[in-house]
Amino acid sequence: MEEIIRKELARFEIPGGGDLISRDLIRALNIEDGVVRYVIEAPSPEMARQMEPLRAATERAVASISGVREVHAVLTAHEAKAPPSLKVGGHPKPQAGPMKPAGVKRIIAIASGKGGVGKSTVSSNLAVALARAGKKVGLLDADIYGPSQPRMMGVSQRPASPDGKIIEPLVAHGVTMMSIGLMLDPAKAVVWRGPMLMGALQQMLGQVAWGELDVLLVDLPPGTGDVQLTLCQRSELSGAIVVSTPQDVALLDARKAVDMFHTLKTPILGMIENMSLFHCPSCGFEAHIFGHGGAAQEASDMGVPLLAQLAIDLDTRLAGDSGTPVAAGTGPMAEAYAQLAQGMIRGGLV
Repeated sequence: MEEIIRKELARFEIPGGGDLISRDLIRALNIEDGVVRYVIEAPSPEMARQMEPLRAATERAVASISGVREVHAVLTAHEAKAPPSLKVGGHPKPQAGPMKPAGVKRIIAIASGKGGVGKSTVSSNLAVALARAGKKVGLLDADIYGPSQPRMMGVSQRPASPDGKIIEPLVAHGVTMMSIGLMLDPAKAVVWRGPMLMGALQQMLGQVAWGELDVLLVDLPPGTGDVQLTLCQRSELSGAIVVSTPQDVALLDARKAVDMFHTLKTPILGMIENMSLFHCPSCGFEAHIFGHGGAAQEASDMGVPLLAQLAIDLDTRLAGDSGTPVAAGTGPMAEAYAQLAQGMIRGGLV
């Protein structure tokens, strides 16, 4: 089957001449139980942005091959090494006022009061769903101590920096993305005090060439610390979305996150109840493992929209671990994230 798939991919020409196979742009082609995965590695981040329609077209073409059940294609760019002069972290530089990267229309923070509620999973899938809905989306992984977006989005290249100042972001699944995890040794712990965290976030906002974006989603670390404070005070933040599970312990911390944003005069755009229920794929039984409706009640009490109630789902975990967010495929969870994206678009949040 691999030979048939490669012949199909060879039909797709790319800008500048040649096709995906002749230009050797297909990486990590894997076929297992009718599920096909591969990476399209574009020659540059800019070309990757142009090739998103081509990526989607290859998925449809490969899916039409007999014996193929699912297709997951990741779009990324050639690895480029940043020059040694580019340093990450350090004390923040003075600013005249809150900043917003040129060309970025909105900045939305995705926050949680505590870890383990699936905030980063929601962030990556929401970004992909919005991109599939036609929006120009950026994703900034600001979880300095535990950056997980490189794994969830299927990228590992170190971003390029042609002049040691401007950082070229990567593109995956139609989303322009950047993470501190791409700039540092993944095996090393980040042992930084507050000023270095603040300086790194300032770099990720001000030195990354984000381009024209409808929205930049910022995946914040859990809690109410320096990164949250820096983002709210030093950027033109459009608002925040708080992710929580329904259980009381998570909601205690979610309330603190909401209070923090109120204190910093940042609008709460809505809440997302994650892990709302579990649907057994074998017997169809539904269980509310973490309780049910807690975040919905909190949203009602605060007078903010409940944007979605998302199930806890094995496919979501497997997709995130494999580097292809579940929202990039098909199925109930992809549809749930698509509905979340459409709801935000209709509500004028994006």
